[in-house]
Amino acid sequence: MVPGFYRALTDPRSVAIVGASNTPGKTTSRPLGYLRAHAWDGEIYPVNPSRETVLGERAWQSLSALPTVPDHVLVLTAADAAVEAVRECAALGVPIATLIADGFLPSDSEGRRRRAELKEILAGSSLRLLGPSSLGIANLHRRMPLTGNAAFADDTLPSGDIFVASQSGSALGALLSRGAEMGLGFASMVSTGNELDLSLGEICRCAVDDPQVAGFALFLENLTHAEDLAEFARLAAERGKPVAAYKLGRSDAGAQLAVSHTGALAGDDVVADAFLTSLGIARVTTFEALLEVQHLARRVPVSHMPSRPRVGVVSTTGGGGAMVVDALADRGATLAVPSTETARRLADLGVHVGAGALIDLTLAGTRYATIKAVLEVLTDAPEFDAVVAVPGSSARFTPEVSVAPIIECADRGTPLVAFVVPAAPDALAMLRAKGVSAFRTPESCADAVVAVFKRRAPVRGEVAVVPPTGVAPVPLDENDSYTLLEEVGVECAARTVVRLEDLPAELPVPGPAVVKLIDSSVQHKSELGGVVLDVMDGPALAEAAARIRDAVAERRPGLTVDRVLVQQMVSGVAEALIGFRRDPDVGPVVMVAAGGVLTELYRDRSVRPAPVDPAEARAMVREVVAFRAIDGYRNLPRGDLDALARAVSAVSRLGLREPVVAEAELNPVLVRADGDGVVAVDAVVSVYPEAQ
Repeated sequence: MVPGFYRALTDPRSVAIVGASNTPGKTTSRPLGYLRAHAWDGEIYPVNPSRETVLGERAWQSLSALPTVPDHVLVLTAADAAVEAVRECAALGVPIATLIADGFLPSDSEGRRRRAELKEILAGSSLRLLGPSSLGIANLHRRMPLTGNAAFADDTLPSGDIFVASQSGSALGALLSRGAEMGLGFASMVSTGNELDLSLGEICRCAVDDPQVAGFALFLENLTHAEDLAEFARLAAERGKPVAAYKLGRSDAGAQLAVSHTGALAGDDVVADAFLTSLGIARVTTFEALLEVQHLARRVPVSHMPSRPRVGVVSTTGGGGAMVVDALADRGATLAVPSTETARRLADLGVHVGAGALIDLTLAGTRYATIKAVLEVLTDAPEFDAVVAVPGSSARFTPEVSVAPIIECADRGTPLVAFVVPAAPDALAMLRAKGVSAFRTPESCADAVVAVFKRRAPVRGEVAVVPPTGVAPVPLDENDSYTLLEEVGVECAARTVVRLEDLPAELPVPGPAVVKLIDSSVQHKSELGGVVLDVMDGPALAEAAARIRDAVAERRPGLTVDRVLVQQMVSGVAEALIGFRRDPDVGPVVMVAAGGVLTELYRDRSVRPAPVDPAEARAMVREVVAFRAIDGYRNLPRGDLDALARAVSAVSRLGLREPVVAEAELNPVLVRADGDGVVAVDAVVSVYPEAQ
């Protein structure tokens, strides 16, 4: 059931505009001017206690003076006056208020005070709040631009079936104008601002059952309220309404992540990308693709496993085709070549393909019949997941020749999209009007194709335990870290802890052994001289322990070494890193990467929200380029990548257990020969102290 606030938000019958200005051109005068200019048919009540009229209409002294309780109140005043307006809305029983004002940031004392007041007001009422720092809402079907965004002064309000939700107010105008130019229209557009109450995800969750909405375009600045976004995405996937997202920047939290490789590699934007794609959201990196991808996303169902799409490219212009081939390859798509059967069928049409991925029709002519016949062959061919058609100059001057065949073949088995090389607005409009994703640049085309096939069907996973508030995590020492990891199923190298005053006469583990300083306060033991390799017997153990004690005393006076870890040295065919941490927005994440000291330099890794099952973990392992060397490449020794996937899955489950794990890093994990498993030989785990 759709909550009542959604109708009041997107389709009110009456609105009040508090702080409406009489000065044309000012932001505070725009909403009233827009509503009148676009002939919205609802009731409008300008509220301004200092004026009798606003833009020629009666001005009301207060919300309480209105003849009715409005469905929606837009507040345009400064911050402190806005708080009082919200208080009045709550007292009157207004369903929803939109707050445009700034001055509510938690980073300054006045902002915190105002936020606290708003939360107190909302807690004692049924009022829902959009903002602060929202630029409002527009319902394009109702021609209701309840917004201060300057772009809505345009005469054109392109209505359609895309729901836009943006954390940036200015992005609404950019999308509105680009949509109009592209021939794409919108159902509603919402600027969520700082999301003190209503979040982007909660609003979109309500829009999922709106019959006028067939797809979503999200403009994200952050991933706050990630649980609302996740719930919305699951519902959208169930109803077959695709979601595309464009996200800005890197999080501050990611930049501050400490000392571990896991923090450096699984921070910032990579977590956002993993989170969004795990929810079935097509995360694009080019702004134009946010809208251009919409039709393709509706044609391609969300997969349970991610894939590198096998793409065929056919062009009437060799240069244009090569551009999109390069762009697709850069973004990780597989450029598929026609099978023997497909090549034979094309040859029957007079089109002879070479060894490359591009099917160039330039020499075969660009007749309508030829183009259509070739597209029919390619969209029937099982070796392609998608086909990109690249018309050249004919798209600008004779679109009925090169564009019409694309439209006529668009509903065949294999999804078909177009990259139109020249500036050809008529051709683009023809394609989009018939539901074909059409792109103006090779970059946005490749971006959209890869993003759509990268999506995974969202599932409702197990609920992670919640860290305690107000306490900082503490690191375990290396031995306790291994013990915890073994409890979830990770094999760790044989080891024992010995006290320096009780050193055994023989090695307590099979040699050769490594002897290590063991202290939870030391993250990098080698920097203190706290690691000795290739220890073969008891006397060598005593010598190694003394070396460690003396080196630590010199480099960190005050740190007492009274025990060491003695660990069996093992070998493998490759090294891996497995990391786990709690992202402040999306929660637990797991990472697998090439291990060793150069891990951060190469940034060759795969990340997912945790937990993951072994099948998903195996997909993660396949994404790490370095592991291809031990997966049958040129007869090199095969590593046990299935065992590595099982270890990744096991580590990912740290988020489900207590004590609550904050972060874990296993580096390196030695991947042994196929069938022999993997073994962790260095690890550090941080946990939250249990409540006393």
